[in-house]
Amino acid sequence: MGLIGIIGGSGFERSDIVSNVSEVRVKTPWGEPSSPLMTGEIQGVPVVMLSRHGAEHRLTPSGINYRANIDALREIGCSHVLATTAVGSLREEIRRGDMVVLDQFIDFTRLRKNTFYEMFEANNPRHVSMAEPFDAALREALIQGCERLKLRFHPRGTVVTIEGPRFSTRAESRMFRTWGGDVINMSIATEAALAAEAGLPYAAVGMSTDYDCWREDEETVSWDAILSVFQKNILKMNELLTQTILLIGGKA
Repeated sequence: MGLIGIIGGSGFERSDIVSNVSEVRVKTPWGEPSSPLMTGEIQGVPVVMLSRHGAEHRLTPSGINYRANIDALREIGCSHVLATTAVGSLREEIRRGDMVVLDQFIDFTRLRKNTFYEMFEANNPRHVSMAEPFDAALREALIQGCERLKLRFHPRGTVVTIEGPRFSTRAESRMFRTWGGDVINMSIATEAALAAEAGLPYAAVGMSTDYDCWREDEETVSWDAILSVFQKNILKMNELLTQTILLIGGKA
């Protein structure tokens, strides 16, 4: 097994779970990744961490160089990639602070570079299957991690990835619910598609931070509210990533 890659999303730009940290800068044909890669280990399992939005969260969802991020993790030798993301809940039963082990996505983005193929080779079109966009073994490790830690979680969920950086209108939020969406975010579909093209097993866990805007009996989503919920629950995400990585690495 090679390195386990970790893509830290909103609220998870930095983490103290990685020890013996070294900074590595990787150049790719697609440009520079969002942040330097931080190599190290989690209880003896080699990992590399990348901040999706940059260390100071300056990159907008559409301004992230997803191709460079995924290619840098592949180039440095990652064999698996785990991603974290803050998500808005589209379901009453997915409460603030709940973990959601994603199993499907709906891509509602419009401006992203979501493929490595600018042009196919002659008579060799490349169409990657996305019927099951998240790696089954990694998802099972996340589920086992949640169970071992006795976290409140949902073992599957469809994420709607929107362009951002604006939040949804009420009409959009209600539409996403009728489409079968369970949670909403601004990044995961793009990453999952590129990871599939790169041949990297990829899975993502969302932490529910809000109810988007479909509920009219409370305030609509705001960035301050998202960050507040994530910071209150960051220990749970740290513990889940640690437990999951130990399971993947055969040390749990």
